[in-house]
Amino acid sequence: MRAALWLLSLFALASAGAWLAGNNQGTVTVFLSPYRVDLSLNLVLLVLASVVFLVVVAQQALAALFALPKQAQRWRLQQKERAAHAALLDAISHFMAGRFLRARKSAQNALEKESAMQAAGLTLDHAVSLRTLSHVLAAESAHALQDKALRQHHLAQAVMQAQEGTAAERQTLTEGVQLRAARWLLDDRDAKASLDRLQELPTAVGRRMVAMRLLLKASRLAGQTAQALDTAVLLSKHRAFSPAAAESLVRGLILEWLTQVRDAEGVQKLWQKLNPSQRKMPDVAAEVALRFMALGGAAATARLWLEPLWAPMQAGAADWSPFQQLRVVQALELSLPDPQAADARQSLARVEGLQQAQPRDPRLQYLAGMVCLRHRLWGKAQALLTQAAKGLQEPELQRRTWLALAELAEQREDAAAAAQAWKQAALVGA
Repeated sequence: MRAALWLLSLFALASAGAWLAGNNQGTVTVFLSPYRVDLSLNLVLLVLASVVFLVVVAQQALAALFALPKQAQRWRLQQKERAAHAALLDAISHFMAGRFLRARKSAQNALEKESAMQAAGLTLDHAVSLRTLSHVLAAESAHALQDKALRQHHLAQAVMQAQEGTAAERQTLTEGVQLRAARWLLDDRDAKASLDRLQELPTAVGRRMVAMRLLLKASRLAGQTAQALDTAVLLSKHRAFSPAAAESLVRGLILEWLTQVRDAEGVQKLWQKLNPSQRKMPDVAAEVALRFMALGGAAATARLWLEPLWAPMQAGAADWSPFQQLRVVQALELSLPDPQAADARQSLARVEGLQQAQPRDPRLQYLAGMVCLRHRLWGKAQALLTQAAKGLQEPELQRRTWLALAELAEQREDAAAAAQAWKQAALVGA
């Protein structure tokens, strides 16, 4: 449509020009004494237009002629700039391919080409970024080759070059160099130095995903499990891991932190620092409760910590692993009150209700049988433990079940059954 309009406009202008030129009877008289020259007005206008056109063309030709030196200088700059960029790209490709010697050589070649341009008076707008990235690539290659001295040299040069850029450029380059340096120190197993590097970063930079991942690894390497746990929780909130991986990581850090606690008060402080979702993890709650009671903590306090686990166990705890179920049952067994306690009957009824909700679960049969044994309900304990002994797969629970059955047989003065139970207990795990 636009082309058609332009074509119509050209036809209109041509028609108007032809009409004006054809009907123009004007003349221009030039008196050159003693001569008189009569010229057509159309010819005069054509000559004037031609003169203007020639003047414009001559002016542009002169401008192009005088611009040739600048164009030649620009072309030389472009060629040298392309050579420097090509060397930098070669360094990146060689580094990605694992050719670290070639990568380091190409990075140094890029630095030499940029230095030659600067010596010739040709300055690039992005010269600071080019030099900094070349030094970082050379340092990366030296790090891969375990040449720490050369790595530190290029690192210092990269930091120095980054300071020469504009405010935004300086900030971006400095942060990138600091993060890479922290990663190199982490690869060197120098967790303290890596943490120091990360702490030097601004707060906003420290919240970036890459910085938090480095902080997590450095904290774990340094044995700072509490800080590693906080970082892992932040990463899981930012969806840095899949839900299953995040849960597994957080669980592992909590259990690792638990092994570092040496008294019941420390276990209680650890529990208070956990959030509600972490307290509902079955193995976390069970391990914390078992550790707390092993260090002399009150069973009543452990029972409160295990309270959120009763509901999922009542529903079947289908998403729990066998090990998690085992540890929960052990924790519940140790945390139950003595038969003389005021809430002993209530706990007994609760365990029986749990076992009746899952009548075929051998672990719950074991738990209910041990509680009945504690309350001197010999017949019920005998029946439940006999059923549990047939289905239990965990050696520890099997052994305790057979020992309890041996005790019940001795109380009945059934020497043969007691001897058989003692023998089965001895054979478990043999």
